[in-house]
Amino acid sequence: MMIDTGNQPTAEGIFTDRHTAYSFTAEPVTDAELAHLYELAKFAPTAMNSQPLRITFVRTEAGKQRLLPLLAEGNRAKAESAPVIAILAADTDFHEHLPVLLPQNPSAKDGLAANDERRAQMALNNAWLQSGAFILAVRAVGLDAGPMGGIDAAGIDQEFFAGTSLKTILVVNIGHVADGGSFPRNPRLSFGDAVSLA
Repeated sequence: MMIDTGNQPTAEGIFTDRHTAYSFTAEPVTDAELAHLYELAKFAPTAMNSQPLRITFVRTEAGKQRLLPLLAEGNRAKAESAPVIAILAADTDFHEHLPVLLPQNPSAKDGLAANDERRAQMALNNAWLQSGAFILAVRAVGLDAGPMGGIDAAGIDQEFFAGTSLKTILVVNIGHVADGGSFPRNPRLSFGDAVSLA
C-alpha cells in the first residue's frame, strides 16, 4: 500500500501536541485512515519479527453494544462517543506465521510450537510493544487516541474471540477529539529524573 507522506505530522504533533482523548466529535474515521495507521504501526520492532498484535476495529452500533458492557462503567461514555474502538489482542499462535515473517530461521515455528508458556509470554510482551506504536500511528495519521485499561479482558475474549488464540490486552478509542475532550497535560519526569548514564 502506498502511503501519502506529504502531510505527515511533525514529531511534536505525534508526541507532545496530542494526548489522551476522552470524548470525540461525530466526524467519521475512514477505512483509508484505518489502513494507513496499520501500515505505519506494523513496523514496530518485535522479537523474531513475531508481530503478535491483532486488531479488531469496532465501528458498528451492534459491535459497540457487544463491547460497551465489557468496559468499566467510567469508560463506557468515552468509548460510545468514539467513531471507532480498537480491541488490541495478542495472538498466542503467532508462531504459525514465522515461516513467512522469519524465513532466515526455518526451525523457529517448530521450536515455539512445543513451548506454550514461552509463546504466550512472547505474544504478550511483543503485542504490548506494538500497542505503543499503534497509538503513535493513530496520532501520525491525524487522529486522536484514548487507550483504556479498565476492561473485562476475559469477557471481551469470550464475546469476540471465543475459540481462537487471541487474548485481549487493551482497548483504544479512535477519532477526532471533541472540544474539551482531553484534560490538561500532567507533568512528565525530566531527563535527570528518569535517565541515568553508565
